[in-house]
Amino acid sequence: MNIFDRGREQAIAVFRIVVGVLFMCHGAQKLFGVLGSKGAVSITDWPSGPAGLIEFVGGALIVIGLGTRIAALISSGAMAYAYFVVHQHAGLLPIQNKGELAAVYAWVFLLLAFTGPGAWAVDKVIASRKQEQALVTA
Repeated sequence: MNIFDRGREQAIAVFRIVVGVLFMCHGAQKLFGVLGSKGAVSITDWPSGPAGLIEFVGGALIVIGLGTRIAALISSGAMAYAYFVVHQHAGLLPIQNKGELAAVYAWVFLLLAFTGPGAWAVDKVIASRKQEQALVTA
């Protein structure tokens, strides 16, 4: 086992937490009009409102590692939608249509949906408690 394998779960956790916080910032910007935003949007304003809600709540769930795979999959889908519906009309490639961030987030969250949360996640605590209960009742 090499050094990269030993730190895999912790590296995924740090990756998850950093990306989740950055994603939450986008949601906070939209929903609360903070962090350099031009103003808040209503959650009923399509597509900015629902996108902001997914970014903020999905980012928070990803940060704490609760329902990580589902939150990441939904976030990935939201970012794929943002890329193809909001950005792609302005050009084929992400560099042309200013959709790089949406494209990167879509792939990052898809990766997290497959890798899971890594270390330090509420999902891990819940899974270990369920396993302990199963052993006690068996």
